[in-house]
Amino acid sequence: MSKRPTNEPASISGIEAMRGVGIGHAKGFWADAWERVVGRFGARLALVWIGTIAFFAVFAPVLANAHPIYRQNIESGVWDSPLWQSLSSVDLGLLALAVFGVPFVFLPIGAAVRIGMPDRSSRLGMLLLCGIQAGLTIVLASAVAAWSRDSESAPWIRELSRIAGFPWMAAGTIGLVLAIGAAVAVGRGNSARWMVIVLAAVVAISASASRWSDRLVNFDTYDAQESSGQYEIIYTLVPFSPEFGRSDTYVFPPLTKLGDKASATTGTPVGLRTVLLGTDALGKDVLSQMMWACRLSISIGVVSTGLSVLIGVTIGAIMGFFGGWIDLLLFRVVEIFMAIPVLFLLIVAAAVLPRNTYMMMAIIGCVSWTGAARFTRAEFLKLRKQDFVQGAQAAGLPLRSVLFRHMLPNGVTPVLVDASFAVAAAIIAEATLSYLGLGPDGQASWGKLLSSATGTTGIFVWWLAIFPGFAIFLTVLSYNMLGEAMRDAIDPKLRKAAH
Repeated sequence: MSKRPTNEPASISGIEAMRGVGIGHAKGFWADAWERVVGRFGARLALVWIGTIAFFAVFAPVLANAHPIYRQNIESGVWDSPLWQSLSSVDLGLLALAVFGVPFVFLPIGAAVRIGMPDRSSRLGMLLLCGIQAGLTIVLASAVAAWSRDSESAPWIRELSRIAGFPWMAAGTIGLVLAIGAAVAVGRGNSARWMVIVLAAVVAISASASRWSDRLVNFDTYDAQESSGQYEIIYTLVPFSPEFGRSDTYVFPPLTKLGDKASATTGTPVGLRTVLLGTDALGKDVLSQMMWACRLSISIGVVSTGLSVLIGVTIGAIMGFFGGWIDLLLFRVVEIFMAIPVLFLLIVAAAVLPRNTYMMMAIIGCVSWTGAARFTRAEFLKLRKQDFVQGAQAAGLPLRSVLFRHMLPNGVTPVLVDASFAVAAAIIAEATLSYLGLGPDGQASWGKLLSSATGTTGIFVWWLAIFPGFAIFLTVLSYNMLGEAMRDAIDPKLRKAAH
């Protein structure tokens, strides 16, 4: 017979029951929904795979790189790290986000209370805000850097670029403006939030200014330096980069060992490497391309879906709240955008616009927002006559507060479910475009690898079809399974039917 825990009373009086003794705290809606989601075996597998993709998206540059981690001249003793020099500002920003952001979200409850953010959801929202702030800083600074180096740019920007401190001035100005915007969004009264914003600004400005010029891409000298015996070189786990190809490694099958050059001093083989997943028709390692392609797929899916949700929720909230002629006019706009074929628009854009990741994100996000708008409109049409909405209006709250602080949290659940399926659709769109050879230039992609399975010779290369094909399939399946689990956990009718 099991014993009753010593910290629980055997019986309580009526007065103690009135005081709440022995009554547990009820779970919040989102905490209960998340527990139901992770309680499903398929959703747990989906989260594990999505987490794996996110891990490689962040750490691929330091796990798969043809630049050595450590290189030392044996005679002079001078050493450097070509891998560190090759990292871009985006790489540094993502690494800082992973190193500082993940511990920030999972802070112990004592430390979280001391900084004024006890709820994990508030810390996650703060991390999202700082991520957007830092990302925009890095993207805009990179655009200014490319503009200042362009030979056809304005003379005044080329003159400014010759100043020694111009990278820090430009990146600092952009970072300061965006940090002020983030501080305004947070509001007054919490110094800990402002410190997090300042830290994100410092990281973004430092990453942008230190990587103002083009990154290191030359791979030609490392093998010769190592074989001469004058340098000691240490590589990372996968000593290949997606853009690094060798003419003597065309279409090698998986588990092939490469490199048998003898050292000039010891006579032992150096540069012995194994291509775990084989190479493609250009002599490039498949595993490194698979790892680096995780960043393209997850960024296309998450960023474009986030943009579409932002646009769709805003327009849908206006349609559902006001109704009448405003709803009629905006719904015609929704129907126009629903009639636009996203894939054909991306193909046309690839022919006339720069083929880069940001352009693809913008096109997908600015066209695929109609689902979020329709879901939000339907929810707001139901909520606008509720007592809490009319009470907020009677209290004189501004329109943005009524829409986005009171109504949106009660009507956002269908949008979140739809967003999970939208991420999968965006990944398929990117893979399709890359398969057709119209994806972002100079970036590894699962679709590009899949298209090279037949190559120019027409011979089927099985490892170039299986590995990227399974990656696309598992990623899309994971987002769909996660969306179904969220739908079942949030919808009370489906929950009741399951019981």
